[in-house]
Amino acid sequence: MSSNPVAATVASLMPRAKEELTELVAFKSVADFGQFPREESEAAARWIADALTAEGFQDVALLDTPDGTQSVYGFLPGPEGARTVLLYAHYDVQPPLDEAGWTTPPFELTERDGRWYGRGAADCKGGVIMHLLALRALKANGGVPVNVKIIVEGSEEQGTGGLERYAEEHPDLLTADTVVIGDAGNFRAGLPTVTTTLRGMTLVRVRIDTLEGNLHSGQFGGAAPDALAALVRVLDSLRAEDGSTTVDGLTGDSVWQGIQYEEEQFRKDAKVLDGVELIGSGTVADRIWARPAITVLGIDCPPVVGATPSVQASARALLSLRVPPGVDAAKATELLRAHVEAHTPWGARVTTEQIGQGQAFRADPASPAYRAMADAMAVAYPGEEMQYAGQGGSIPLCNTLAALYPKAEILLIGLSEPEAQIHAVNESVSPDELERLSVAEALFLRNYAGGAA
Repeated sequence: MSSNPVAATVASLMPRAKEELTELVAFKSVADFGQFPREESEAAARWIADALTAEGFQDVALLDTPDGTQSVYGFLPGPEGARTVLLYAHYDVQPPLDEAGWTTPPFELTERDGRWYGRGAADCKGGVIMHLLALRALKANGGVPVNVKIIVEGSEEQGTGGLERYAEEHPDLLTADTVVIGDAGNFRAGLPTVTTTLRGMTLVRVRIDTLEGNLHSGQFGGAAPDALAALVRVLDSLRAEDGSTTVDGLTGDSVWQGIQYEEEQFRKDAKVLDGVELIGSGTVADRIWARPAITVLGIDCPPVVGATPSVQASARALLSLRVPPGVDAAKATELLRAHVEAHTPWGARVTTEQIGQGQAFRADPASPAYRAMADAMAVAYPGEEMQYAGQGGSIPLCNTLAALYPKAEILLIGLSEPEAQIHAVNESVSPDELERLSVAEALFLRNYAGGAA
């Protein structure tokens, strides 16, 4: 690959890329301002704005979105009459979870065993660096042959919809011929992949109340209704015996037709403990890309340490429901809330609150942009053919852009291959993947503009 001038330039820029990713990872930019300082996210946004300005972007702006966060926008003009490509990434990250579980500090980029570790290294601060690398390589080899818009979101992980609503209120801002979403990942490291479907998502908070206050379990236990036990019953009703998701009225028998995910490889990627079974039915690809999946994200109840002998008066849980393309997320939310209410035992009082939602997405892989990307990836990954895969995660902006700009082609690439362990402890990025995907994006922009690869 180094015989290609673009590839050689990207290779020479990798030390700088590591320095910049180190700076960007250091910002604790979790867009949950009840847990993390708003100033950390704002500082990360300013870092990106400064980087875009340094690269010659015009109209660079920090956009105050309706959910109280900031997205970063910039425009890099290309030749007269050129097509326009929108590049997307996000700088907000998931919380580090249990920091004691990290081998190295989560907000310090650390190289270990050939990978760079840190929260957001792959998801999706690395995506910001990927876009910068691709554009720098083109500028050093004849120039950027398209108009480039870039948008870097500040609250993607929270699912609060700030950028979606901002885009709907300013429909001309992000208009483009093609959109490259840099927030997906290869099916495995070294196998070039474009993600063609994303599951949608809804987040629902459930609260169950049974008593005016906690009671002594010795004096009242056995007759007094336990809110935590009621919640456990509700949560159990959301899964069949084999672990399949069972929400009343929501079908779960769709089949994935693309690349398959071998069960043993999935067990390895997911780090499933020996002897523990996978859940659900159908192929692994069916389960993670084509069917709904419920997850209990959290439960409010007394911790084991310090627990008292009490019957619990109230309990809460946060539920995530992933829904595949073809299922309306709003309808799925209604079904989930109705299911919870119908399966709450003992006449307990139950309330449900939707706190986030995003629609599923399906791309058209037969479009010209996909052919341009396939040719680019063939150069960046010699001997490998570009694959089409699904992704179980959600990127709500995709459907917003598809609705606003129905003629635009949307491609999803990125650094979140299985070894990256995004959202988990010890998240990391492969520098080889960063290098190759930066080359692929640069060559794609050239191909798409009509020039030679």
